[in-house]
Amino acid sequence: MKYLLSLFIVASLFSCKNDKQTKDAQTDKHIVSPTETVIPDQAVKPVSDTSEMVYFEGGTITIGANDRTPIETPSFTTTVAPFYLDVNLVTVADFRKFIEATNYTTEAENFGDSGVFNFQTLKWNLEKEVTWEYPFGPNGDKAPDNHPVTHVSWNDANAYANWIGKRLPTEIEWEYAAKNGENLKYPWGNTVMVNKKFMANVWDGKTIEDQNVLDGYLYTSPVGTFPKSKSGIYDMVGNVWQWTSSVFEPYDKAAPFQKNPQIVTTRGGSFMYDQALELSFTTTFRGQNTIESSLFNTGFRCVKSANK
Repeated sequence: MKYLLSLFIVASLFSCKNDKQTKDAQTDKHIVSPTETVIPDQAVKPVSDTSEMVYFEGGTITIGANDRTPIETPSFTTTVAPFYLDVNLVTVADFRKFIEATNYTTEAENFGDSGVFNFQTLKWNLEKEVTWEYPFGPNGDKAPDNHPVTHVSWNDANAYANWIGKRLPTEIEWEYAAKNGENLKYPWGNTVMVNKKFMANVWDGKTIEDQNVLDGYLYTSPVGTFPKSKSGIYDMVGNVWQWTSSVFEPYDKAAPFQKNPQIVTTRGGSFMYDQALELSFTTTFRGQNTIESSLFNTGFRCVKSANK
């Protein structure tokens, strides 16, 4: 299925991580499934508040779409409980506070590499010594504090969320927030651009070779650079793919499929090219990745249940 570019990347790029158990044994790192939670042993959990979050009252909503890509079909109706969602993606500065408080080591650091796309060779590579702090390696620039943190796996994101007293959103919660509880194609409306202006940091070319950087950013942009969504969220789509807590499975329950708890859904698209083009950053598009994988275009935001 041509729309599953992110999964193809995982399958080809991260097959060399099959030595994971050996490396985990060396670092005593506990890898969790999306049904577990984890807080680093040395964590000093701060008091969680909702001052930088948007409240969603929940309710009934249609999830998915029947007129876009196969991975989004068939659409269905479900009910969402009230929740709060972060206004902003987790930034480099936010993540640094977590690292300093817990001495946590990310999986990219444990593995010794992470996924970066080379725009000269037009290939994905596992680059050595790439981390959340140095997204292009130790010889590259340090990640700006106000950009979304990248090169964090699902396990890393989950650890941060638990430390901060929150959690990762389900993909249903994410879509509800992106649609503002309505039936929006994009978080701002139903057209890609508004008044000829880009509404998110996304790929503006038609192929991997013709990125024109018309929105001003080849890679990540500072969090909050582009307008808020209708629900009041920055970077709801574009900039970086966002981890969810949902194990990936097709909406069509009749389709042959073996559910894998190590593969979760990602949402929102990113600054990077996707074969689905402008459909990759709609409110309904779905990506997927393994929970130990990290890439230069994947980050996250957190959610908090309204009754907790």
